[in-house]
Parts: sequence; C-alpha cells; structure tokens
Amino acid sequence: MTATLLRTAADLHARARTGRRAVVMTMGALHEGHATLIRTARKIAGPGGEVVVTVFVNPLQFGAGEDLDRYPRTLDADVELAGRSGADAVFAPSVDEVYPGGEPQVRISAGPMGERLEGAARPGHFDGMLTVVAKLLHLTRPDVALYGHKDAQQLALIRRMVRDLNFGVEIVGVPTVREEDGLALSSRNRYLSPAERRTALALSQALFAGRDRHAAQEALRARAREVPATRARAEALSAIGESRAAADAHAVATTAGGPAAVRAAARLVLDEAARLDPPLRLDYLALVDPSDFTEIGDGFTGEAVLAVAARVGATRLIDNIPLTFGPFGDAS
Repeated sequence: MTATLLRTAADLHARARTGRRAVVMTMGALHEGHATLIRTARKIAGPGGEVVVTVFVNPLQFGAGEDLDRYPRTLDADVELAGRSGADAVFAPSVDEVYPGGEPQVRISAGPMGERLEGAARPGHFDGMLTVVAKLLHLTRPDVALYGHKDAQQLALIRRMVRDLNFGVEIVGVPTVREEDGLALSSRNRYLSPAERRTALALSQALFAGRDRHAAQEALRARAREVPATRARAEALSAIGESRAAADAHAVATTAGGPAAVRAAARLVLDEAARLDPPLRLDYLALVDPSDFTEIGDGFTGEAVLAVAARVGATRLIDNIPLTFGPFGDAS
C-alpha cells in the first residue's frame, strides 16, 4: 500500500472521505512502535475507512537546550513505512502551515497534571503538546485518534483535554512496543551509542523489577488466603509438612509491600545503573494514579502507572508500565 503525501490542510480536506477516519500523530522518525499504531488504526478504520498519519516536529513542545534541531527527520522513509503499515495518507505540514501567524498567542494549558513529572522536568512541554494536538485534531478532523502508552502522561492529558473541552473524537491508547531486550522503542534510541544503550536497558529492567515484586507479593497474599492462620489449620499443615509455607505466606502478606515495595525494587536497579559507565542519571521514578499523575499511597486500590525518566549521555528517555492494586491480594 502506498501512502499519499499531503503538505496542506486544504489538500487533506479535498480528499474524498468515506467511512471512519483514524489519525496517528507522530513527530516522524517512524519505527515499529508507530507501525503498530498505524496497523491498529487500519483495523479500527476498516477497509472502507481512512488512516492518516501526521508528521510534524512541533517547536512549541521543545524547551531551551532540548533536541529540536537534531530531532531526526526522515520523511521519505516515514511515508514508506506508513504506507506499508496501512496508512492512506501522510499529512506533513510545515511550521507555517500549522502556525500561520507565528507562535500562537492563545494556547491550551495542561493545568496541574501538566506540571508533574514530565511537566516538572520540561516546563511548558505539555502546553505546547496539547496546543498542537488540538490544532491537528481540527486540521485532520478524525473520528478516532491513536496514541502510544509509552507517553502515558501525554495520553492522559490528551484524554482529559478531549473530555474537558468536548472534542468530538475517540481517543485510543496502544500498548508500548519493545525491543527483544525490553528497551521501549523510541525515535531517540538512535542517539545511543552501544555502551549507552546497555545502560539504557536499566529503565525497562527497573520497571520489570517493580512489576515482578508486585506479582510476587500478590501471589503470596493469595496463598495466605488459602491457608488461614488458625491453630487447628496450622497443626494439620504441620502434619503434612506445610507449616513453614503457611507461616511464610502469612508473614509476607502482613509485612510491608504494595507501592513501597514496588518503588524499592525499581529503585535498586536504577541505583546500580547510576554506577555504570556511562552512568544513568535519573530524573524521576514515580508510581502514580493515571487520572491525575499524583503519587499513590500504600492503601491505594485501582489502576496505577510505574513511570521512569532518565538521561544516558545526552539522550533523555522515558518508560512506564501499568499495574493494578486491589484489596488484599486482588491485584495483578
């Protein structure tokens, strides 16, 4: 399948439109993670619908000293990959097309959620991101727009903007795509030297350590529910050699675990990576409520996001995984 390259909104609006339009927004330098988004969009749009991929490096979301000038721009390869993955069109407007009067005087504010984590590390980033997403939604007029879970805070803010400002579009999140070694796919991965890439693996390894600690805790709690701490039960278990297992299960179920243990397991991996050559320099490790990206407490139940951001050499990377905390063992 060959994707049509469009440079102006007028060209996009002139296209005959039937069925649902699904849009995948990118800054280019497309990789398999983007291809997964496009393939998902193709399934949602169906054979009678249309998939549009936007390619636009948005200057509003880059702060002073960030990598706007060196951000990879590979439009020819992007159009080819988009077409192979199922896109009908690639909309790659110029800065003047998106911001015809220069930088916009009226912008969308990300609010308090946009000042946490990534927003604290990159002031103004989310205001710029939401402003361009709003503009691209208006320019492309989709029925559905797809974004990756890897940028979890971005996805949460887009969903909040769409809900709060009554955008008539469905927002779909698509799970993070990873390399075989666990590194989350990112256009910025190409900046990493071989040694830096080895260090960068600590991001996903830390998340997996936190996830595994959580899973182990919940497995032991489930075991504890099956082995009530009564004397009669303990005596019966002792007779068949299971008393130690029962005691261990109850001990673990009643000791400190949950969010604190998840954070501790992840931080241990990151602390070790800080001593590597080259070292990993941590920006943040956070276990948050995805509704507002505030840190969760020990009694929290429901969906959560374990998120990390760090620098390796001159490259800044982010990653996250979802976790679910339930009451006494009902977690995954």
